[in-house]
Amino acid sequence: MVITVKVSEKTKKQMVEYFDDLKRIKTPQYALFQADDGDTVVTLYSSGKAVFQGRDADLASSFWIETEKINSGTVSYTNSEKKEKKVEKKERAEINTNKYLNVNSVGSDEVGTGDYFGPIVVTSSYVKKEDVSFLKELGVTDSKKLSDEKILEIAPLIAKRIKYRSLILNNSDYNKFHHEYNMNKVKAIMHNKVLYQIMKEEKPLVDYIIVDEFARENKYYEYLKDNKFIQKGITFITKAEDKNMAVASSSIISRYLFLKEFTKLSKTLEIELPKGAGLEVDKVGKEIVQKYGISKLEEIAKLNFKNTDRIINNN
Repeated sequence: MVITVKVSEKTKKQMVEYFDDLKRIKTPQYALFQADDGDTVVTLYSSGKAVFQGRDADLASSFWIETEKINSGTVSYTNSEKKEKKVEKKERAEINTNKYLNVNSVGSDEVGTGDYFGPIVVTSSYVKKEDVSFLKELGVTDSKKLSDEKILEIAPLIAKRIKYRSLILNNSDYNKFHHEYNMNKVKAIMHNKVLYQIMKEEKPLVDYIIVDEFARENKYYEYLKDNKFIQKGITFITKAEDKNMAVASSSIISRYLFLKEFTKLSKTLEIELPKGAGLEVDKVGKEIVQKYGISKLEEIAKLNFKNTDRIINNN
């Protein structure tokens, strides 16, 4: 996996300082440095292009993406696993967006994969064609475009109307095998499980089974090669939450469950937890370690995020 992030001068200086002790002896042409960050090679060019290459590139880059958002208010980055060949781009551009809207479909989506605290939640939903207008009236769309208040308001109404299956992976369990699986494999396994469940238990008549594309189709099924039961016949679409009501509904229900678990965790700790994986997360993480000890992170945080090193090393 290769993730490329365009960073500002302020972020460049922060990266140079952070990776000072991790730099390789040899530096590529036009690069300020090249460093080893766990299983990821990080290269920062004088132009401001930061390249993260390796198994955990998504995790290694997440902090710097959040940092750039804070420093500049916006961020531009690309993910090689989501890039498409030119021919495929042209073909996809010709697809009518409405093709996947007014249909009988099962779709899945996840939340929590970019949050240091809180679980990963994946949901698959079955939306009948006759449910589409109802969902439109509720304002169903990608959960990232809705406020938490709106999510808490409409998710129960969606859950009463449609069939769905959800899977919640807490961080205690996540930490038991994250060294074996990268995040995309975790997502693939969870998506497959909820899709297989709803297809087997509800036996819906569908036009499409849709997954918001986080990995290419062949890579997705490669992640599942050791699974006994695999849901086939999936259509992989980028930004599927905007194109299909089943995926959008799954996005909202997943976010709803995530928020409920997140609030419960904050109350248990008696500390208001921040979402994401930015600088505020590091600050609160240090507070948690001071109050409960380092071992507490094993229960509530995704230890393979770079936040862990920053929290522990600065305490």
